[in-house]
Amino acid sequence: MTDRLKGLGGWLSRRAENVLVLMLGGMFAVFILQIVFRYLLNLPIGWTHEISVILWLWIVLFGSAFVTRESEEIRFDIIYGAVGARARRVMAVVTAAALVVLYTISLPAMVDYVSFMKVERTAYLKLPFNWVYAIYLAFAVAAICRYLWLGWQALRGTAPEAFDPTKAGSGV
Repeated sequence: MTDRLKGLGGWLSRRAENVLVLMLGGMFAVFILQIVFRYLLNLPIGWTHEISVILWLWIVLFGSAFVTRESEEIRFDIIYGAVGARARRVMAVVTAAALVVLYTISLPAMVDYVSFMKVERTAYLKLPFNWVYAIYLAFAVAAICRYLWLGWQALRGTAPEAFDPTKAGSGV
C-alpha cells in the first residue's frame, strides 16, 4: 500500500511539473507574441499582458503549492546550518505551527474575498477575478497540508535536511 501511494505521489508530482511547464511555455509564447505585435507590427495588444500576468500569478502559487520541495524553500541558512538536527526539528515544528495557524485563520477571509471577486472581471478577456485568484485558495490549502505533514515529521523525530553548501544554487 505504501509503495502504491509513493508511486501515485510521484506520478502526481510529475504531472504538476508538466502543468507548470505548460503554463511557463504559454506565458513565454504570449510574451513573444506581445513583442511581435508591439514592436514589429506597431499594434499593441492588451490581452497578451493580461494573460502573462495571470499566468505568472498561477505559476508562482501553483509551483509553490505543488512542485517546490521542502528542501528548496527559503531559510535563514546561516542560523539553520549552524545548529544540530534537534534544533532544526524545533525550528521546523515552530515554523509549521505558526504557518498552519496563520493560513487556517486567514482561510475563511480568503474564501470570502475570492468569492466576492466574481463580480469583477479582467479588462481585456473579461474573466471573472475569482477564477484568477482561485489558485490562492489551492495554495493555502496545500501549504496547510504541507506544514501539518512537516510538523508531524519533525515531532516524530525526522529532522529537516541540513543545508549543503555544495548543492546551493545547483538545482540538485
